[in-house]
Amino acid sequence: MRGILAALLVICVMRPVAAQEELRLAVPTLLEQSGFAQFVVPRFVLKTGVRITRVGESEAAGMRFTTEGRALFEGLGARWGFEHDGGEGAERFATWLRSDIGKRTIESFVAPDGSRFSVQVKAVAVTPVLRYDGDPVAGETLSLSMCGRCHVINEKNRMNGMGATPSFAVLRGLSDWDDRFATFHLRNPHPSFTQIEDITNPFDPTLPPPIVPMEMTQKDLEAILAYVSGITPADLGAPLQTQ
Repeated sequence: MRGILAALLVICVMRPVAAQEELRLAVPTLLEQSGFAQFVVPRFVLKTGVRITRVGESEAAGMRFTTEGRALFEGLGARWGFEHDGGEGAERFATWLRSDIGKRTIESFVAPDGSRFSVQVKAVAVTPVLRYDGDPVAGETLSLSMCGRCHVINEKNRMNGMGATPSFAVLRGLSDWDDRFATFHLRNPHPSFTQIEDITNPFDPTLPPPIVPMEMTQKDLEAILAYVSGITPADLGAPLQTQ
């Protein structure tokens, strides 16, 4: 019996141990220099026994912190995400980072300069890009000839506009500028002298226009909108107050 046990012991000692999965984590220089990765990674290793080797951000790795994609936390003036190749160990680390203990670990780190990280990632506001199909070159010409008798359009008629009438640059600075231009014919005093083909009703014969009528097509209006969209808004300092 002793001989059998001794033989089994020899077999167990000689049996090769399965190699542990090597996890390489690419860490951007900013995170590495802050001490963040040196703080977070060992705490995961201590809890799980899974070993992780940190490498530079340009080196080959199955996991990496990145400033692209979905953000997990933010700090040092950037939003940080985590990408991996789908391996079991990498997925385990990703799950830990998103867990309550992982989040507490991230937020408990304090950089040497006092900087902290937060898992409360603020949503990034996306400003829609407005595009217009009209011809902006034609829009400038139409704006000068039709609107330039009251509004300052640009430097070409800077001295010709009416003092009480906002310039196109000022109007462009309003948050609803596109709606104001698209519906200008409905806003006083424009209805009394503006005609847009197939859009506005004919003038009342008993109420003739007080000035020479301004007649345009919908294509003209689209060209004006295209031109105005490219104007640099006037910088008036404090936010504009409108009524």
